[in-house]
Amino acid sequence: MLYDSDDEAAFVILTPPMYYTYHGYKPASYGKKNGIWYASPGNQGWGGGAAGAAGGGGSRLSRKPSVTEVDNMPSGSLKPSAGRVIRIINSHDHSVQCRVLLNLRTSQPFEEVLEDLGQVLKMLSARKMYTASGQEVRSFSQLRNEFAEVDTFYLCSTPTLPVGALGPGVPPSPRRSRSRLGGSVPDDLGKTARQRARSKSRPRVLYAPENELVRASSDYPLLDSLKEEPTRITIRGLRRTFYPPMHHPPVDNSPPDKKLSLFWVHGYRGIDSKRNLWVLPSGELLYYVAAVAILYDREEEAQRHYTGHTEDIMCMEVHPSRELVGSGQRAGRDRKSQAHVRIWSTESLQTLYVFGMGELDSGVLAVAFSQLNGGSYILAVDAGRESILSVWQWQWGHLLGKVATLQEGIWGATFHPLDDNLLITHGKGHLAFWHRRKDGFFEKTDIIKPPARTFVTCVQFEPDGDVITADSDGFITIYSVDADGAYFVRMEFEAHSKAIACLVMLSEGTLISGGEKDRKIAAWDSLQNYKRITDIKLPESAGGVRTIYPQRPGRNDGNIYVGTTRNNILEGSLQRRFNQVIFGHGKQLWAMAAHPNDEVFATGGHDKYVALWRRHKLIWTSSVGYEIISLAFHPYGAALAAGSSEGHLVVINAENGATMLTIRVCGSPLNCVEFNTVGDMIAIGSQNGSIYLFRVSRDGFSFKKINKIRGSQPLTHLDWSSEGNFLQSTTVDFDLLFWDVKSLSPEKSPIAMKDVKWSTNNSTVGFLVAGMWNNRYYATPANTIISTASRTFAQDLITCGDTDGYLRLFRYPCITPRAEFTEAKVYSGTIACVKFLYGNHSLVTVGGTDASLMIWELIEE
Repeated sequence: MLYDSDDEAAFVILTPPMYYTYHGYKPASYGKKNGIWYASPGNQGWGGGAAGAAGGGGSRLSRKPSVTEVDNMPSGSLKPSAGRVIRIINSHDHSVQCRVLLNLRTSQPFEEVLEDLGQVLKMLSARKMYTASGQEVRSFSQLRNEFAEVDTFYLCSTPTLPVGALGPGVPPSPRRSRSRLGGSVPDDLGKTARQRARSKSRPRVLYAPENELVRASSDYPLLDSLKEEPTRITIRGLRRTFYPPMHHPPVDNSPPDKKLSLFWVHGYRGIDSKRNLWVLPSGELLYYVAAVAILYDREEEAQRHYTGHTEDIMCMEVHPSRELVGSGQRAGRDRKSQAHVRIWSTESLQTLYVFGMGELDSGVLAVAFSQLNGGSYILAVDAGRESILSVWQWQWGHLLGKVATLQEGIWGATFHPLDDNLLITHGKGHLAFWHRRKDGFFEKTDIIKPPARTFVTCVQFEPDGDVITADSDGFITIYSVDADGAYFVRMEFEAHSKAIACLVMLSEGTLISGGEKDRKIAAWDSLQNYKRITDIKLPESAGGVRTIYPQRPGRNDGNIYVGTTRNNILEGSLQRRFNQVIFGHGKQLWAMAAHPNDEVFATGGHDKYVALWRRHKLIWTSSVGYEIISLAFHPYGAALAAGSSEGHLVVINAENGATMLTIRVCGSPLNCVEFNTVGDMIAIGSQNGSIYLFRVSRDGFSFKKINKIRGSQPLTHLDWSSEGNFLQSTTVDFDLLFWDVKSLSPEKSPIAMKDVKWSTNNSTVGFLVAGMWNNRYYATPANTIISTASRTFAQDLITCGDTDGYLRLFRYPCITPRAEFTEAKVYSGTIACVKFLYGNHSLVTVGGTDASLMIWELIEE
């Protein structure tokens, strides 16, 4: 906007990007560079508020605003005689164009307004204004009356209009300039008027940086972009407005020509689950992470995935034939994600049967197959308030019976191996036997009754049918049956110092127990009154024992697989050390960064570990001593910056994982870190709302603090502008904020930033990604919250993850709610981060709370 301190604003620039509102009298703020006037950031400059008010007098304080924002202007509030929107074009270079809101009641002379308009179009001095038909405009009166229906005007810096300046075949107007009295205006008088000196009290201020003037392109018509309206989306009940850039790639609402295909799943869910590790006849390891069942072939270094579930798998059991699997999932928010049990083939990965839809409430706590009849029955325990136990003949989908156990804290359930009508449930202060009668009713026998302290964690059986239990106090108890059919405690002994997580009975009669807290694995001889054979303790980095399974079921070689509470899988025996087979982050996983020029990526978690991966291979892991919540690679790829939840920035050598530098930035979590494109500066967004800037040298291994830009809202995502002058950030409330790096101040006007090009698109809100919100094809458009986003380097695709676990792929730009997409759902909770890998052939997702890490390939449709 151009204005004088003594007069109302002459006009406000609608496009290109700078847009300011002048309300009455305000202190002037300006500067000059390369002969062009600029506004200083943050309205810092000549005159303070109090001084300005004092110097301006009472009449200035009562002056009405001369210019208002068009988007906020009530319909019909701008009278034609007061102002109008026109398009001005540089007659010497038609690619330089702009729209302005012109104040026709300004006290500025028309010649000065022409000169100011010329500055907008990068003209040294604009002397004439013409219509498209070649008629000269000499006054505001003509704009109000004679040319009221004309909206496009050409500015010329020469005394006469050059031939062809208005386009081919349009000659200059033959009309001569006349005064109001009808006489011709002498040339020397006109020249004198044009050259009238400006008062020092009326400085010119141009709010349009030279590199922000947008040129027209044949690919993106300027006229179309000028007509484009701002987009408005609703997030958590609040409407947000985003302004269109001058031009952008054409909008294509069709789905992308590539689909998402799951390639690899890293990690193992041991932190909050129970028995969930098996070995199939093929030698493949079977386990689950999030909503995916993984079949991992160690010899071939290959994975297969069963992805039939729509929410996280809560429990799983292998059929006695070892060719089928039953798995139960938790309930989601929509009808497609109800709690149910699926029976599927380990060979074809095809779903054979689904049951429990509408019968099960919030999830499936346990599933188990019957043993005596070859696995014709399956039980399921509902995770609802009544903890309903149901038995199904799964081949036919028949419900044989159900009963409300009314037990809080049920941990598991199983069939007795010698009686298909005898079921056992166990958990907190609870161990009960349920006998299913022929009429479908159940008779209950309590072995341990509430309010007992004992937490029964697992159940196993001796070959003769006696029941073995383990509890949270580290005791193993064996129950036998007397002549009257009543159960009694035959034996009890302390096996571990604290909770026992699992029991496994091997074929030769050896019982193996695993301690969750003491990290011990012990072997007991059941044929000699459970005499201790040997034990071994896992390293602290591996975590406690979650589950144990023989490497070669039926063989007595002592080799076992161990799933741990820190999401690792180990292999070994009690006679030798254990080796890591699968590494997973042991706690929440929120941080991830993609290498700038290689298919390598890094992850950092609350377990205080940072790991580097090359697709499905683990390269190194490093303990950094802090909970890591953000990561960024230096553009050269040699250094890795990690932000911690305690306000530390850790600099890591990407070659070997060595910690090179630790900097205390602030006392708040560092939620996001980003290097600029050349790698000489890093921006760190914190939970306290401020952005900390550091100068970077020595390929990313030397940091020097510059300053910080103060803010108030916690930040979640950051993007650098292509030239490194600005930052944009997303807050926890999904506000899009802009920051001027050079002036170290927030940029208040979103319109002023709408044409800035961004090197990345980590921010989840904005005009070019508005179609990811309130999309008409979502199951619940109003409730979908986008948690992460990533754009390809080619800027043709964008992917996003939401808080419901959906991963979606759109064409870029994605502007309208009619944008179509391809999607996958393998998480129940929030997708914490998604990144395209180098080459744009694959992408990586991490799940926050379950620490799952997945690699997806983009496959041509």
